Amino acid sequence: MNRKATVSAFLADAGWGNPRREPLAGDASFRRYVRLRRNGETAMLMDAPPPEEDVRPFMAVAARLTELGLSAPRVDRANPVHGLLLLEDFGDDTFTRLLERGESEEELYLLAADTLIALQRRPDAADGYPTFGEDRFLAGAELFLDWYLPAAGREAPDRESFRAAMRQVLAPALAGPETLMLRDYHVDNLIRLDGRIGTAACGLLDFQDAARGPAAYDLASLIEDARRDVDESVRAAVLARYRAAFPGAVELDRDIAVLGAQRHIRVLGTFMRLARRDGKPGYMRHLPRLRRMLERNLAHPSLEPLAAWFCRNVSADLRIPPVAE
Repeated sequence: MNRKATVSAFLADAGWGNPRREPLAGDASFRRYVRLRRNGETAMLMDAPPPEEDVRPFMAVAARLTELGLSAPRVDRANPVHGLLLLEDFGDDTFTRLLERGESEEELYLLAADTLIALQRRPDAADGYPTFGEDRFLAGAELFLDWYLPAAGREAPDRESFRAAMRQVLAPALAGPETLMLRDYHVDNLIRLDGRIGTAACGLLDFQDAARGPAAYDLASLIEDARRDVDESVRAAVLARYRAAFPGAVELDRDIAVLGAQRHIRVLGTFMRLARRDGKPGYMRHLPRLRRMLERNLAHPSLEPLAAWFCRNVSADLRIPPVAE
């Protein structure tokens, strides 16, 4: 059965035969989302074709988040074999769109911070999840060597020296408390749900890659967003809210600098791969921001070994964007 027929059969079995279909904009994965409409009702179809995608992790994490009192889309019908889910429709009010409409940046980011705090206050949140450990952090960072530098016409430097520097700076950040790390926690993946109170008003999306990992990673993802500049006063307010909730996080600045740097290095490689291999050049516009944030993090004293590696192996024109950018 071809994909179109498979999807139609799935929807018919779910009681959604012949709905009006409205495809949503794609993302960096093979998944696609389609809003379904009929008689004033809506639902969301996740079409995640195997073997490239697997909907079972999404289902499991959604169930865990719901158990914790947070808002993940309800799964109304599932066919994991064919990679199809019928989901509760959370609407279109992503934090990104709300910000574009002029809503308060600080209020939205503090809601995101409170939701992250609520998740991390549950010590059982990560029970049963594998640890996202050093090897996976290193593998992600190596996308910089595999894609970013070659695309600039530069021969990749010695991989082992890069891995050694990364290991040295990552070690303290990975030695701290662990939590359920959603791994892509930023305003594109958060959505306001009207009629819900407190952190339940923050709908969570795109969490299928969740794993056990360092608590500061999702916080760094939120305030060091690859796709938008976060106002410094908002960043300070979020950090103050988080410190008040977790006064024992005495090395928070260090951990954000370390984990933020690893993330920026990985995303530089990922976005270059999306542009060059997958024909998605729109991601290139974010590279100057990523380079600026990486340079700021490398200035933290705890990242001196990695900063020295970059100074030796990556020319300034590939690290520091022109002022005009």
